[in-house]
Amino acid sequence: MKLARLSLAAIAVVGLTSSSFAADTLADAFKNGKITGELKAFYFDRDTGVDVASVGAGDTSIFVTGVMLNYVTDSLMGFKFGTTVQSSSAPFASDDAKDVFAKDMYGSGAVLSEAYLEYTFAKTTAKIGRQFISSPLVASSGSRVIKDSFEGATLINTDLPNTTLGFGYVDKWQARTNQGWAPKSTGMADFKQVGDGAYTLFAINKSIPGLMLSGAWAGIEEFSAGEDLDLYRFEARYDGKATDFTYNLGAQYFSTQYSGVTKDANGYALKAGVGVGSIDAYVAYSKISDDGKVKYGLGYGADTLYTQSPIISDNYEPDTEAYAIDVAYKFNADAKIGVDYTQTDDPARGDLSYSAVYGSYAFSGALKGLSVLVQYEKEGKDGNDEELRVKTSYKF
Repeated sequence: MKLARLSLAAIAVVGLTSSSFAADTLADAFKNGKITGELKAFYFDRDTGVDVASVGAGDTSIFVTGVMLNYVTDSLMGFKFGTTVQSSSAPFASDDAKDVFAKDMYGSGAVLSEAYLEYTFAKTTAKIGRQFISSPLVASSGSRVIKDSFEGATLINTDLPNTTLGFGYVDKWQARTNQGWAPKSTGMADFKQVGDGAYTLFAINKSIPGLMLSGAWAGIEEFSAGEDLDLYRFEARYDGKATDFTYNLGAQYFSTQYSGVTKDANGYALKAGVGVGSIDAYVAYSKISDDGKVKYGLGYGADTLYTQSPIISDNYEPDTEAYAIDVAYKFNADAKIGVDYTQTDDPARGDLSYSAVYGSYAFSGALKGLSVLVQYEKEGKDGNDEELRVKTSYKF
């Protein structure tokens, strides 16, 4: 009902303003629309140190193929219609793989992830319906075969110089799979209710050259029984250049606040990086309060803590302190390799380390659009998880 009321209000507003736009034909809007897509083939090999497979745990591998097709019409009096369909298939998945990868990779079928109406007036864009969202606390991620999506409404304004202001309402969320809610599920991810609705406000400013400042709030009504959830996030990042090198500095702050008995939490992270020639490196530090676990946001794309390792680590746990160092070498604009080391002190899980290597290559010429990413990570000290990921995709 809330989404319906928002939609009616937005349509009423655009009805008053759309007459100022030059008219094309509806047929031309569809005829001149743009089709894009992506073909994916991902292989994951996961060992969590558990002999018996269960949801998210075990020792097995999976090969998943997927297709993403997107169509957006041309603009007609400021309006656009967009749609995206995603499909996934894992025909050779074992029963163990169906369990172990139930939360992030396994779930054959198709889903209509985007179906939205967009309207742009001057420097303001409104979008209503199913859509991918990119904002500090509500964001989609394409790191798996299926990209998570949202059902709701967004409003973006860029009238202020070098400033983006945003509002969003989310009624439902489509995860990467059905999240393992049914044992050995064969179902594709679908849209599920987000509490009693979620709201977000954010601002991003780049008025000072090299400096990015952002602040965001998200509130989820009835996040759990009898409790609302408020999330806050602030970030400052500066990118500079000296005579022979580049450098960057960053700071993050997260706050998680419940309206009921669940413990609130907060955390912060610091990052410093340098680039010399073909080498880029950074060090990072993060600390979570000892009260509770920090919720990074809604949607996997909101997981951007500086100290997170490429694959395994979860540095949002209570009283967790983490250190990270990453060094990457670029052969050219299309090829890169790197190493990453993360160490955490988590009172509940002990001292953990994460050693990772990764490499990526983007093809050119006749194979332009094809890319490969390989990641391997090993948990050490008090942990023994291990994972290999090979991601191949072709965008057209």
